[in-house]
Amino acid sequence: MMSPVLSVSFLALVLSGGAWAFAPIGGGASTHVSITGTAVLQKVTEVCRTIAETEGRDFTPTGNSAEELVQACLGPKATGEVSAAKFKSALNEIYIQNGQVDRDFVNSPAHHFNSEAFAEGRRLITDGVASIKANVQRENFQAARETLGRVLHTLQDFYSHSNWVDLGYTEPYANLIRPDLPLENLADVSTPTCSDCVSGGFCSNSILPNILNEKKLTSGYMGIFSAAKPKGKCSHGGAADLTSSEVPRGGISKDERRSDNVALHTAAVTVATTATLRLLDDIRGAAGDNNYLRFMGIARSSVVAFVIDTTGSMKDDILEAKRVVNEIIDSKKGTQDEPSQYILVPFNDPKFGPLIRTTNPDVMKTEIAKLKADGGGDLPEMCLSGLQLALTGAPASSHIYVFTDAVAKDIGLRDTILALIRSTKSTVSFFMTGAGAGARRRRSGVESRAATFETYKDLALASGGQAIGVTKENLPQATDVIIDSSTSALVTVLQRARNPGKAETFSFLLDESLNNITIYITGKSLTFTLKNPTGVTQKQNEVNGELGTVQTVGNLFRVRLASNKQTGLWEISMNSNQPYTLKVTGQSTIAFIYDFVETFEGPHPGYALISGRPKAGMPAMLLVSVLGRKGPSSVKVANVALVTVSGSEVVSGALEDMGNGEFLVTVTKVPAGEFVVLLNGTDVVSSTVFQRQSTTQMSVSKVTIKAVVDRSMEPGKNFTLPFTVMTDATGGSYKISARNDRDFKMNVPGSIAVTTGGNATGELTITVPTNTPSGTDVTLSIEAVAPGASDSNYAVLRLSVVTKVTDFTPPQCEVVSVSVVDCPADPAACSSAFWQLSANLTDGVNGTGITSLTHRQGAGSLTHTDLKQTVVAAAFNASCCSLTVELVAVDKAMNVGTCRFSIVRNAGPPSIALSLPLLVCLLVSALFTTSLRDLLI
Repeated sequence: MMSPVLSVSFLALVLSGGAWAFAPIGGGASTHVSITGTAVLQKVTEVCRTIAETEGRDFTPTGNSAEELVQACLGPKATGEVSAAKFKSALNEIYIQNGQVDRDFVNSPAHHFNSEAFAEGRRLITDGVASIKANVQRENFQAARETLGRVLHTLQDFYSHSNWVDLGYTEPYANLIRPDLPLENLADVSTPTCSDCVSGGFCSNSILPNILNEKKLTSGYMGIFSAAKPKGKCSHGGAADLTSSEVPRGGISKDERRSDNVALHTAAVTVATTATLRLLDDIRGAAGDNNYLRFMGIARSSVVAFVIDTTGSMKDDILEAKRVVNEIIDSKKGTQDEPSQYILVPFNDPKFGPLIRTTNPDVMKTEIAKLKADGGGDLPEMCLSGLQLALTGAPASSHIYVFTDAVAKDIGLRDTILALIRSTKSTVSFFMTGAGAGARRRRSGVESRAATFETYKDLALASGGQAIGVTKENLPQATDVIIDSSTSALVTVLQRARNPGKAETFSFLLDESLNNITIYITGKSLTFTLKNPTGVTQKQNEVNGELGTVQTVGNLFRVRLASNKQTGLWEISMNSNQPYTLKVTGQSTIAFIYDFVETFEGPHPGYALISGRPKAGMPAMLLVSVLGRKGPSSVKVANVALVTVSGSEVVSGALEDMGNGEFLVTVTKVPAGEFVVLLNGTDVVSSTVFQRQSTTQMSVSKVTIKAVVDRSMEPGKNFTLPFTVMTDATGGSYKISARNDRDFKMNVPGSIAVTTGGNATGELTITVPTNTPSGTDVTLSIEAVAPGASDSNYAVLRLSVVTKVTDFTPPQCEVVSVSVVDCPADPAACSSAFWQLSANLTDGVNGTGITSLTHRQGAGSLTHTDLKQTVVAAAFNASCCSLTVELVAVDKAMNVGTCRFSIVRNAGPPSIALSLPLLVCLLVSALFTTSLRDLLI
């Protein structure tokens, strides 16, 4: 097995030196991270360049960091800051799932192509690719990325665990990702494949000569719990492989670079990288270039997400929400602050939803314009159900805004909402307009609204948002908060809360990179004084002071600092005996992302993502990626600490610098209660110190619940998911609950008996409706509560529904003719001459039919006949400035066929007709990449 893939940037591993081994962490050029990262970087660069050429602009990254790649890909389109945080987060999702294959499926031959499990391994790949394509088509990108990570681990392991490169092959085995093609020349179970390695370690030339001569495909057997293997078979090798001590001893693994396999190890890495590139290109073809970049996290960071109560008393609130959406769309168009996605979830009683998700601002305007205030005769509404849809439907780390004037009827969802907030790291803010509630319900609304406000305040605080109580008349003054956060590269500098309130002074660092700095304070009966590094002060009642402007509405104070702010240490002195919150934000590309992780053992030990709360009584470990203005070399990290939001405890962690802005942080003593992550460092560009803080609160638990996603679900069928509950505390009956955001019927055990310090397993069943569209993702939350509700924990998983695929054959292409003039040798004169290609495309007799036909890697015009026809005639016209074209045909089953053609300058006679049938798919060795000159030879 290649090493586990960790939540570390591919750039840290691709660009740094180190040991040549499939090691779980650190530098080197032969880890799953580096192989995947090299391919992802190359493919994203290729797609960004293609789009830039199509748009007629330059694509010139200033460096090879993720930050600079995103800036080059998105930056020239609009003014403003561009953050690479989404790109880094997307990559980490892929890497984490890739690495966890070595934990979750350590003893599964198919997941690693061990023990000659070639058919089973290919099925995992092809089923996974079908799921990825279906998810991307429905814009469920996170589910697609997680599946991609697992698929790539299996694909890459083929080249280090089999004898493919030993047989002399230097290109990927195309049939691995083409289920319509046979797996040929496999060594059967009775055929000996290896000779004995007397030393018991690794020997060169262990594979029998007849296997090599006959080009028989085999792989090493791997036994973690048993030494048994068929007679004469090769072993994987290594100390963890018990079969390697049985004759024939030794192993054929190329996971590590050893003295006996330097050339083979290098070849395995090279071919695995090429195979990864080709799989990514197949997904790109099915997705299209723009959606492929979104799939990879190349998108502006701003997302507008509204959850709106549409009951009868909400008319004014709905009008204000419409106004804010229109203002955001109109004012931020053409800038980097323009939202990359719009999300709208209405809720009423008893209905809620649907989730509306679009990248088109005009669609968002139309959908929110349809909202009308109606119904909702009693006090509670389905607020949390609507919020659940937004949390599962929005990208991670989104800012979600809830408009309501009523108590949540579905208060039972509270713990699920908290789990989703922690899992997605999204920020939720509430606009609670209570003035109309009492009139509507004809009851003493004061107590109800106060209780509701407390519930919403708890959820807002847990996410790093605000709970803003305001009258309907003053709501337009409060919604500036939404416009503030609808911006690219938004970061949090400080967030604190006090309940009960007390007099306290908070300090925070402002660095040179920060712009549009805003301070938010929520609370009643409070005063504050703000002081800059030179000692200038401003109080809460100074609306226009030397330091900025102060706006007060309801329980919210909004302080916008002047643009000529001082860098350095600022202070704000708060004074109130009532609860209050404090938050300082700004706009900067200096940021960080993080994940809590835990170690796992096995043949390839490593780190795995913690889905729920970290384990109590143990050191907490985090993988932290720091982003700088000019890449990771432009920042220096001084300290990473866990900080209590509602207290004063700060616990610093030990930093292990892995290079290129990547750190493994170990905190030996975790703070009690809820905490966040605080990071301090230096911006090398300006030589100023900076401070950044996460917003999502976390705490530890003695309860752990784990479940593993090993396959997709199918419409009309039941899906069974095993799970395990563990405790380091007193045993007993642990209450189990589960919810999914699609409201699919589930059968969940009400409780599980767990012994003290032990574990117990259970399983739940999900019934998938027959009419569920392929590509639907399902977010499942499972919670385990200790006896007496003394402790609890959760697991959040993303499942995919995929219709069984029966069409595996890609569309075919036949080039009918090419008409070309004598293209000028001088590129400066290329626009004066033109060429044309004509081709016929078909999906075959039994195919599902072509659904899209596009061109890439060529600036020209493509026309074609109706795609519903059995044979689609296509014509591509271009000037001699564009010498290559690639036609991409996708059928209903998301199979991709690619037809590529090139001409050369001074290419002979002015017009040439030819007929050449081509079965073209980039994943088949019959790729048509020849030039016209080659065809004439």
